[in-house]
Amino acid sequence: MILTPLFIQNIGPMGMILIAVVALVLFGRGKISTMMGEVGKGITSFKRGVNEGKEELEAAAMEDAKDVTPDSEKS
Repeated sequence: MILTPLFIQNIGPMGMILIAVVALVLFGRGKISTMMGEVGKGITSFKRGVNEGKEELEAAAMEDAKDVTPDSEKS
């Protein structure tokens, strides 16, 4: 179960529009688009890092893998 504060659960469509308008007035269109671009770059960088880490772990696991087949059964 995801725990969210009660005030977030009660925000309706009009509340979301009001928040968007206030953010637009405070920061301006250019600043918001710049911030969203940076958020997108951050997400992309995070995903790339996760994939690189996963590849490194898989490569290390393959290096540590040993063939334990008895010599009599190897072809």
